[in-house]
Amino acid sequence: MVTRQQRKPEAKSRDAFERTALRITGTAFYLLIAGLGLTLAVNLYQGHKPDPTVAGTIVSTLSIASMYLLMRAKLHVGEKLGSAALKADANCTRACLYMSFVLLAASLIYQWTGFAFADSLGTLGIMWFAWSEGKEAFDKAADKQTKCCGSCD
Repeated sequence: MVTRQQRKPEAKSRDAFERTALRITGTAFYLLIAGLGLTLAVNLYQGHKPDPTVAGTIVSTLSIASMYLLMRAKLHVGEKLGSAALKADANCTRACLYMSFVLLAASLIYQWTGFAFADSLGTLGIMWFAWSEGKEAFDKAADKQTKCCGSCD
């Protein structure tokens, strides 16, 4: 019979897992920046204007609510486990929350004012947030003291 003590991963393997997960999260943020930057450049070059719809407004509102709840749950579990990787993943979800909010705000601003570049300005904000979160994930991955579980050895 396998006891609970035998099933626990070694601290070294937990640390390596956490650092790898943090590097993956940081890379995902940087890839997000690249994709948003490319889309922003193309949209500005082509003079693209948003195409707001009622369905888009409903979907972005539902996305805001669900991403908020998911982010809070990930943060809660990340705190309980002392997992920097799960907290970093919650920040990925926060980026999705912000993107949904920017989508909704840009659509509403365009509908109400005709200002077509509101979404471009929001994209710049998301890019800044993603850069800071990606940098933080890589900084935490470089920290050799990263622990998956603060109280479990």
